[in-house]
Amino acid sequence: MKSSAPSSARYSFVAIVLHWVLALAILSAFVVGVYVEDLPLSPAKLKIINWHKWAGVTILFLSALRLVWRLTHRPPALPASIEQAMPGWQRAAYHGTHHLMYALFFIVPLMGWAYSSAKGFPIVWFGVWPLPDLVSPNPDLAKVLKELHELSALGLMGLVGLHVAAALKHQFVDRDGLLDRMRPGR
Repeated sequence: MKSSAPSSARYSFVAIVLHWVLALAILSAFVVGVYVEDLPLSPAKLKIINWHKWAGVTILFLSALRLVWRLTHRPPALPASIEQAMPGWQRAAYHGTHHLMYALFFIVPLMGWAYSSAKGFPIVWFGVWPLPDLVSPNPDLAKVLKELHELSALGLMGLVGLHVAAALKHQFVDRDGLLDRMRPGR
């Protein structure tokens, strides 16, 4: 099947922008988080950690925007030909992956924010806007929250990998034009 998805089946411009901006922000924040983990304590490390926190808060804000947009602007239905060709387990995986990713868009930054609060390090968004602590300083809780933040981030990256693999399968194996629905600039 070498057809393209009809233009009416595309996501809206706002949905496409939010998708790709969040994708880049989440990937960047993950890479920076992994990179900074093993750096020795220094002013440079503290700057990078602050950038990571700012990115997390921005991701949280953009995720809220994206969720509101999604709830108020119905996404296009899967084209009937694709829906019919998908086995039931693929449809379940499609929906389950999206729901879990949306949950983790919130869980990962909230766990990071709570971890920072439990460590006793406030977040000042972009060095200007102080955010309230989510929990009181507590070293034992900080250890648990750090683990939860890291595990949820790894889970999100795993789901992103599945999401990308499925999109590439549709593009290069099925050749059904599904990727065109979210491709910018068409």
